[in-house]
Amino acid sequence: QVQLVESGGGLVQAGGSLRLSCAASGRTFSSCAVGWFRQTPGKEREFVAAISWSGGVTDYADSVKGRFTISRDNAKNTVYLQMNSLKPEDTAVFYCAADPGLGLSWREYDYDYWGQGTQVTVSS
Repeated sequence: QVQLVESGGGLVQAGGSLRLSCAASGRTFSSCAVGWFRQTPGKEREFVAAISWSGGVTDYADSVKGRFTISRDNAKNTVYLQMNSLKPEDTAVFYCAADPGLGLSWREYDYDYWGQGTQVTVSS
């Protein structure tokens, strides 16, 4: 069983930066692929970024490519999402998800374990 807790969200001005953290518990975390998703009221949850269990493979949504960086430190059981050059359209609740059976996935339904989310608000 993997438990995830997101943190690091908050209010930031456009052009600013935030680093989100996904802290995990469970021995299998280091074997989990991890994805970040976000959701805006009235819209479906969308893929943001993902990282393989080894950290050797990453994937990003086109909307964040070049601005966001996903990384992980398995020794600390933590995955990070560094967000730079934030835009108002990045405003959303960000969720961390993990699954030990995945190599890498952008599909929400591929993930079994989810955190509660952290709010990111970017002001113009």
